[in-house]
Amino acid sequence: MGDFAFDEDSRIVATGAEGAFTAELTSRWNGTAGAVNGGYMLATCIRALALDVPFPDPIVVSGFFLRPGTAGSAAVRAAVIRSGRTTAFGESALSQDGKEVVRATAAFAKLGDTGAGRDGLVFLDGTPPGLPPPAECVGVPVASFGLASIAERIEFRSAELPGWFRGEPSGRPASEFWMRFADSREADLLSLLLLVDSTAPSVLELGAGSTTIQLTVHLRAHPAPGWLACRATTRFVSNGYHEEDFEVWDSAGTLVAQSRQLALILPS
Repeated sequence: MGDFAFDEDSRIVATGAEGAFTAELTSRWNGTAGAVNGGYMLATCIRALALDVPFPDPIVVSGFFLRPGTAGSAAVRAAVIRSGRTTAFGESALSQDGKEVVRATAAFAKLGDTGAGRDGLVFLDGTPPGLPPPAECVGVPVASFGLASIAERIEFRSAELPGWFRGEPSGRPASEFWMRFADSREADLLSLLLLVDSTAPSVLELGAGSTTIQLTVHLRAHPAPGWLACRATTRFVSNGYHEEDFEVWDSAGTLVAQSRQLALILPS
């Protein structure tokens, strides 16, 4: 898996029992509240599941975050639920100190396979974010993310500094920006599970923070090398919760991932 931080930190080791693995979560992917990032743990779960399914590509992944994760040892279990002619389904869970932290389900297939019933039909009702080139954009200083060590691992650039950073939340919980791993690792399907959950919550523009309860990711294509253009949007905040929709477009202008999460509002 190479020497990149994401690959090293999401490494799993088989225990010898069927579908059982160990992992060592690190503090290098902590979020704004100081807990281990949910997307990082979700990717670790799916790495284990990928070893048992007969198809190479996760196409949809859903994870429930039952409690905060912390740096340290974790147990991961994975099992195939059903495998058909074109799609396989499985589940995985990550536990710490005997308590389940993340429970995930996923479907695997082979992206780009145009089998029966998939005759190349394409309909696109969206375009990539209209951003200036990354070299002409600005990045939020890493120190401004506080406990979020993940900001040291992923580079973000946008046309202008966000309102929450300037102390002037815009009141519009939406953003567009470039993203890539700071150590030059190219994105792939597994790492997209982390990347869609790696940014500051959109509701910071409303003067609030949040923590993810559930995250679903649709993986649409293998990303081309280079910067990823991203769009994050929240439309509804009510009863203490908000959704966040996320799009990731690669350097070739292809939509490679979409996600939606439900998050609990926290004080900023």
